[in-house]
Amino acid sequence: MSLRPYRDIFRRHSKQIMVGNVPVGGDAPITVQTMTNTLTHDAKATIEQILRCEEAGADMVRVSCPDVESTAALKEIIQNVNVPIIADIHFHYKRALEAAGAGAACLRINPGNIGSAKRVAEVVRAAKDNGCSMRIGVNAGSLEKKLLDKYGEPCPDAMVESGLDHIKILEDNDFFEFKISVKASDVFLGVAAYQGLAENCDYPLHLGITEAGALRGGTVKSSIGMGMLLWSGIGDTIRVSLSAEPEEEVKVGFEMLKTLGLRHRGVQIISCPSCARQAYPVIKTVELLEKRLEHISTPLSLSVIGCVVNGPGEAKETDIGLTGGGNGNHMIYLNGMTDHKIGDEGLVEHIVELVEARAAELEEIELEAVKATEDAKATEDAKIAEDAQINE
Repeated sequence: MSLRPYRDIFRRHSKQIMVGNVPVGGDAPITVQTMTNTLTHDAKATIEQILRCEEAGADMVRVSCPDVESTAALKEIIQNVNVPIIADIHFHYKRALEAAGAGAACLRINPGNIGSAKRVAEVVRAAKDNGCSMRIGVNAGSLEKKLLDKYGEPCPDAMVESGLDHIKILEDNDFFEFKISVKASDVFLGVAAYQGLAENCDYPLHLGITEAGALRGGTVKSSIGMGMLLWSGIGDTIRVSLSAEPEEEVKVGFEMLKTLGLRHRGVQIISCPSCARQAYPVIKTVELLEKRLEHISTPLSLSVIGCVVNGPGEAKETDIGLTGGGNGNHMIYLNGMTDHKIGDEGLVEHIVELVEARAAELEEIELEAVKATEDAKATEDAKIAEDAQINE
């Protein structure tokens, strides 16, 4: 029994696959991905965008490969980025063959629209030969005609059946290194489809509410749908589909996972909405801090509260806390304890310095822990080797 059982999330057990060097499924952390919106054949622009996504924390990035010019640019793109690249393929099976040969870590396909069984077999062979995984993508907006005729409209049962049909195609080709998605723009439909699929297979699930909308509306919509699934333990990798720059998708994805305690990256800011009691401009302060602290990837928490009603209580639960005080006497908390006061001047800069110092401290602690583990393993290995020599 954990200390706070109401926070516990028990993840669905799934197989684990590799997307390049990134594990997906099993007991691996839930990964965050996004998709470029540059023309893929413009390698320079695509590389620059992927690097921005990496800086935001993306674990992998998908690029669309609609033509031979796009797959021709893949090799240069892959050589100049650090995260695994997923090639998005529709209809043209040769693009999948080219992408696999260029070094794509994963092929996003619909086996049903690649063509004949012979073409699917060729794509599977190319994936095996080049160490590629795959992602089967079912979408409510492009369900097969036979399923629409059978069910009358896109519905959870139709989407699950489509997914299982596609799974069988790959399994019949002796291929099992894949994840699967059943996306819809309707939250109810998408959630129900994922719940049904989770009950019917143990492959890793790629979560998403597709075509969710612009930054604000899409974030809300995605958070409701994906939040319900993640809270119930469903989901191994996520993409937040927004009509916004791809790095914004990554940021929203991490905020979702941080909120549920499923992934920890960067500064989690706990801030009040502000009111007439605020002793400094809370909203502007938080806006500035969010921008100034984007570069920090070390997990830590910061509370920014405008007055003493909730400020001390929130500060006790965070690494660093700021509580507004009268006459410019704002209280700074470190590790939950009152530490010192500060006035209005230089407030944001002071908080940034404190956060950066705390992040550096935590990084040092982590490095020491890793070194201690490595030293202990080296000592154990040496002892085993010594014992083996004695026994000889």
